[in-house]
Amino acid sequence: MAWDIEVELVNKPGTIADLGETAAAAEVNLSGGCGFACEGVGVMHVLVDDPDRATDAFESAGLVVRGRREVLVTAGANRPGALGELARSFANAGVNIDLIYLASDNRMVLGVDDIDSGQALI
Repeated sequence: MAWDIEVELVNKPGTIADLGETAAAAEVNLSGGCGFACEGVGVMHVLVDDPDRATDAFESAGLVVRGRREVLVTAGANRPGALGELARSFANAGVNIDLIYLASDNRMVLGVDDIDSGQALI
């Protein structure tokens, strides 16, 4: 199983480093992620295999874990049209994708509203 952890960060230099160092100290591998600022707050999504260890480590370091959820991870095709084809198959099945980012090894991370139906599509 793959899990996405959403962490709130202060939008200033060093906070992403703090997250990465915290994960390393807890021996949590971050195999994917994305981050952005939204209304002055940093939001970081990270892909982990052990959500309990990651959550405990981040919270012990004083980071705010806003949420965690199981996500789908699939091999991403690196060619024109691949994203549209994948997203269309989910749309046609009535499965909403509300989170998407790339992970290591050209994999795509998908947060969906119906994990079982989504799993059948990848």
